[in-house]
Amino acid sequence: MEEEYESRRVRRWEELDTDILVRIFQKFSVFELTSGLAHVCRGWRAACCDPILWKTLDLSHMRSSFIKIPLEPYVYVERRSDEALTRILKLSMNLSGGNTRTLIFHFNLFLSDDQLTYTAERCPGLRRVVLPAWNRIKKTGICKAIRIWKDLESLTMPSIANPPYLLTEIAKNCKNFKELKIMGPFEIFFANTLITCLPNLKTLSLRCSAIKREALMKILDGLPDLEVLNISHSHLVEYSGWQPQQKVIVRELDKTIMEKASRLKRFLTCMEHKTCVMCQRTENDEGIVRWYKYEEGEWKVDEVSSLHL
Repeated sequence: MEEEYESRRVRRWEELDTDILVRIFQKFSVFELTSGLAHVCRGWRAACCDPILWKTLDLSHMRSSFIKIPLEPYVYVERRSDEALTRILKLSMNLSGGNTRTLIFHFNLFLSDDQLTYTAERCPGLRRVVLPAWNRIKKTGICKAIRIWKDLESLTMPSIANPPYLLTEIAKNCKNFKELKIMGPFEIFFANTLITCLPNLKTLSLRCSAIKREALMKILDGLPDLEVLNISHSHLVEYSGWQPQQKVIVRELDKTIMEKASRLKRFLTCMEHKTCVMCQRTENDEGIVRWYKYEEGEWKVDEVSSLHL
């Protein structure tokens, strides 16, 4: 009778093998994983802490609730929104045990210095980071994070007015760094800084960005190890004349650019302003794409597979 009872007894959720629970939990988002599953029982907590669940911490669906203000940092983030992000970060860091290798923030998530530092200290082994808007991140905060991320290989970031301090820190601390995506204007100063600080860069994406033709030429000449360059849907401009200079939109890549780019393994372009929706959007926004106006998740796209989210 006892054996018959045991054979008929339905196993409870907490008695499932950890491997099976992990497979189930892999279908859950970070918000579901941090919603209290780990408090059900020891077995569920063990499954929630499995490294495979935290290899990628994807917060790309989490946006700040904010209003624009006229003074720095030009945004005011609602307190509840800030507290929700801090809570998710603390719970995620507690469960992940430092095993996160890819960290993705939403383009319009206004991360604070404290939140960035807290995350960096608990994710020292990051290899890929997708950073949000810079508004609340100060020089000291991002530099401290870069010094911790010594294994960093890939970075997606908004454009930055003063790139030397950031790229210098990457050059000093991230010896395996090879891949960069810039979402925003790409000026000559940025190009020169990139050539000086990261001459061994392998992959560069300037997708949907305002690019000065001279800056593009400098990159093609000054990064000898560059293998992949993506300027799809870019707003390519050059200036002619003296005073005042006249801005001219480049509609077609000329022979000089194509010859210099011929050494690359992949040179990705799209300048179909009459038929391509993204080309039209980039031109309308003059290379500073207002992603909030378009389909959610459009900012994640990239023609370079290793940068596509």
